[in-house]
Amino acid sequence: MTTEMQEIAITEEKPLLPGQPDPVKDVEAAARILLDQGQEHSIETPHGVLHVTLYGTSKTRRPAILTIHDVGLDSKSCFSPLFEFDEMQEIVKNFTRVHIDAPGQEEGASAYPMGYQYPSMDQLAEMIPAVLTYFNFRSVIGMGVGAGAYILSSFTMAHPDSVEGLVLINIDPEARGWIDWAAHKISMLTSSLTEQILSHLFSREEISENGDLVKSHRERISKAPNFSNIELFWKSYISRSELPVERNNNFKCPVMLVVGDQAPYEEAAMECNSKLNPTTTSFLKMADAGGLPQLTQPSKLTEAFKYFVQGMGYMASSVMTRLSRSRTASLSSIYSMEGDRVRSRTLSQSSQGGLMRERSRTLSQSSQGGQGSSSPSKTMEVSC
Repeated sequence: MTTEMQEIAITEEKPLLPGQPDPVKDVEAAARILLDQGQEHSIETPHGVLHVTLYGTSKTRRPAILTIHDVGLDSKSCFSPLFEFDEMQEIVKNFTRVHIDAPGQEEGASAYPMGYQYPSMDQLAEMIPAVLTYFNFRSVIGMGVGAGAYILSSFTMAHPDSVEGLVLINIDPEARGWIDWAAHKISMLTSSLTEQILSHLFSREEISENGDLVKSHRERISKAPNFSNIELFWKSYISRSELPVERNNNFKCPVMLVVGDQAPYEEAAMECNSKLNPTTTSFLKMADAGGLPQLTQPSKLTEAFKYFVQGMGYMASSVMTRLSRSRTASLSSIYSMEGDRVRSRTLSQSSQGGLMRERSRTLSQSSQGGQGSSSPSKTMEVSC
């Protein structure tokens, strides 16, 4: 028997020399940069195209954090300062984020042609399911400001199984009455559109002081290339219908209402709170805060949001970062009971840097997926 020897060529794998590029690592680094910068998408919906920015991966078992901005803002100007805040990074690393820009409101958007029919607020809410389908999300945690809070509320009522939690900043579920309509008509004669929107975003005190934040937004809105689009969004918002917020017919998920004690919509948010289920609703009235607390007081809002997410059963092992710092302020959550009803929670800060304790409530927490408890077991206090 003859045995033939076959020659096999073996290629030697040489290690990379110092300074020599590694293709695999380069691809991984590029992917990380792409995730950090966000991936922009244009998504077709029944009422037009939505500009959406995704941070993280769509392949996640946790609910994505989905945000919608207010009139006069876009996703970047409304939420970037909050989600770029140092103490928010623990949440950013653990959750995928989806930032929705209302039609024509994104940075660099072209102006719509004359006669364009802008979607109503209800139609804007009907555009959200297409976003969840596009990314194959089973559920989200919604965060909305002003008009965005209204849109997310409407969506949640129509699709309760798609939303695990809601953070509503400056929510006003009421439609405009005759008095509001008359006041708006007068303001149209005496104020520019820019000033009308600023009075929606900021308190009278903030506008009177004309600080840097007000100045920058006035400059940005008045000189926006898509100014006519902003006007269309504004008209859609002030023409909104009343949301059917009732004790026995509202949100099925935990809700955190947030408003500044000087905000234009303080009373509206308090009225909304009175109509929601007290066992699943947390009300944060932030002292010394104007119309945009996510921009002016990101530290307080971050801390509250962490507790809210933990109460839903996520990030249970998270350590509140401000616990380890020796600042003079503190974040307190004190509850009082009236029957089974939990009183409202207030974040308050004195002008001397300390925190005053006011009537407040604990963020409802549960070890079973975020169902609130009507009998909180203790008072929470966090030093920061």
